[in-house]
Amino acid sequence: MTVSRRGLLASAAGVAVLPAIPGHAANPQVLRIGMTSSDLPTTHGIPNNGGEGFRFLGYPAYDSVVNWDFSHTDKVADIAPGLFTAWRIDEANPLRWICDVRQGVKFHDGSDFTADSVIFNFGRIFDDKSPQYDAPAAPIVRATVSMIDSYAKIDARTIAITTKYPFSFLPYLLTRILIVSPAQWAATGKNWASFAKNPAGTGPFKITKVVLGQYAEMSRNAEYWDTARIPKLDKMIVYPMPEATTRVAALRSGQVDWIEVPPPDSIPSLQAAGLQISLWPYPHTYPYALNCEGGSPFRDERVRQAINYAIDRPGMCAMLNGTAKPAAGLYPPEDPLFGSPKNRYSYDPAKAKALLKDAGYGPDKPMRAKIMISTSGSGQMVPIPMNEFMQENFKAVGMDIDFDVVEWGTMLVAVRSDPKSPPSHGDDGINISLSFTDPSSMFRYYSKDSYSPVNYNWGHWDNQPATDLLKQAQATFDKNQQDKLLAEAHAMVVDGAPWLFIVHDLNPRAMSKKVTGFKPAQSWYQDFTQIGMA
Repeated sequence: MTVSRRGLLASAAGVAVLPAIPGHAANPQVLRIGMTSSDLPTTHGIPNNGGEGFRFLGYPAYDSVVNWDFSHTDKVADIAPGLFTAWRIDEANPLRWICDVRQGVKFHDGSDFTADSVIFNFGRIFDDKSPQYDAPAAPIVRATVSMIDSYAKIDARTIAITTKYPFSFLPYLLTRILIVSPAQWAATGKNWASFAKNPAGTGPFKITKVVLGQYAEMSRNAEYWDTARIPKLDKMIVYPMPEATTRVAALRSGQVDWIEVPPPDSIPSLQAAGLQISLWPYPHTYPYALNCEGGSPFRDERVRQAINYAIDRPGMCAMLNGTAKPAAGLYPPEDPLFGSPKNRYSYDPAKAKALLKDAGYGPDKPMRAKIMISTSGSGQMVPIPMNEFMQENFKAVGMDIDFDVVEWGTMLVAVRSDPKSPPSHGDDGINISLSFTDPSSMFRYYSKDSYSPVNYNWGHWDNQPATDLLKQAQATFDKNQQDKLLAEAHAMVVDGAPWLFIVHDLNPRAMSKKVTGFKPAQSWYQDFTQIGMA
């Protein structure tokens, strides 16, 4: 299909149909947020809706065993102790991690957090024989933390985790495992859907009201164990608003105080109206993950390289009003891990045509492919106009690219599935935003050991030298050696082009001038505990 961007980048000057929003509470310390998701992310401790689900209904309400550190906004967010206070490799076994369990923490329901709580939550994800196993939600976490082999309680203060292979980057991925109250799960009928209506974690906010499909309300946890992060807000309320114009209309009318991803063309008028605009880099890449096997045209490296030379990235960034910068790989070129690839992708239609000709395509035989795209979603920017822009670039070099337009949740299932499986719709690529939040990112996206559905190498790109380098990187604890190996692997990734590398998002947000104290982290997630309302 051909998509139209008419009006999608324009300012929302017209009347929008808004969701039902409760009246503004008398207490001024209430922050109301319009998300890009089409539905309310799940509230039971394994949020769906991608990074946005974890951003708004994951980390604010739940701690992980390892937390993100949002305090250093000048660099990509690192990790910090959470419900594990420390972790280390067993000197006798490089596959075994020894983790110290934080003591004296209470869940929101008043029950005690213990080592047994950790085992319960790991069972929810990894043990399909346990009564708490969460079959619908577990793959959301397991698809990332796929290298865990076993786990055990050593004593009341210690947990052991064993990996399937040496994996020095494990602590970064443990951030995905949010800890919920086993007592509250039992009290709500040992049913995750019931638990989601009245959940309990240990985080700085408590989820205090859930109206399915409409909004979720979180309240300050005044007894939070990390006193420096007890929220200044009394409440935070989040609403799904997939339509960009709806979000802008809600912000302009004062029905919300903060929106994700304002339409790029609306930004100057929002600033003129006295609203705040936040732009800040974060570890984000907006690609097409390409199907590198089967009958897909992208099984040919020359075609994958051609599509990377076919698009006008600077022109797209201009269309996006400076809210993105061109991408030439998973990492930006200034990143030490970018390496020295032979290909530095730029807008070069002649080179794209030459590569296509070498691959057997031409005016009488255009390259045809179908790409799954979404209407909105976490990190998806403004996908319809962006894809229409690229569609014109593709046509100019002899690529006939059609689109399979789906809802965000459908795409999230697809990217965790085999490209030949029904959820992937037989498509040749998936336009899904992905991150480089931790050093294991390339292993999860490009290693042969990470073929979907095990992890996120959806296109089943097979490059054994790159896989070997990535495995060497995660088997060493020497950071200099890790960086050297990762940079070499990234150069292979760029040249092998398993993705179409499009842009890096600059994470635009718009908010009322009443919002104070927000310091954007270079992360897909943010710290809402330091925010106040003037």
